[in-house]
Amino acid sequence: MSILGVDPGLQVTGYGLVENKGRSFKLIEAGVLKTSHKDKIEIRLEKIRRALAEIVKEHKPKVLILEKLYSHYKHPVTAILMGHARGVICLTAGECNIPVVSYPPKRVRKAIAGNGNASKYQIQRIVQDLLKLNTPIKYTDVSDALALAIAHVYMEKKI
Repeated sequence: MSILGVDPGLQVTGYGLVENKGRSFKLIEAGVLKTSHKDKIEIRLEKIRRALAEIVKEHKPKVLILEKLYSHYKHPVTAILMGHARGVICLTAGECNIPVVSYPPKRVRKAIAGNGNASKYQIQRIVQDLLKLNTPIKYTDVSDALALAIAHVYMEKKI
């Protein structure tokens, strides 16, 4: 089963597509969708939508996994901007008839590392090991997206 994990962001959206076969995972594709802060918001959102639609049409994942929206009281604008990107991602999945599942970050970290307070670096290393990658994952947005996809399998199958 192919699973697309997406770490939403207006400036950088990470994505990772994995194939699950029992207890093993195979990396199909991963990367970042970047937008410029100089562009208007509607241009930035359209860029995310278009790029994600291409990925979905090419690989036809069975499910799209998203990080749940959260907000820190000191940074409410960040949550609002992330919400815009998240909305476009959900819309794209709906247009492509792909179900969307959301998990809170702590639940994903617990599924991957056994600790809901694991650091981004720990998650990055574990994901790298699970996917048997020889080179480090360059962006934490990508490792977070891959962690979402892998965690979904663990939570669904209770492995």
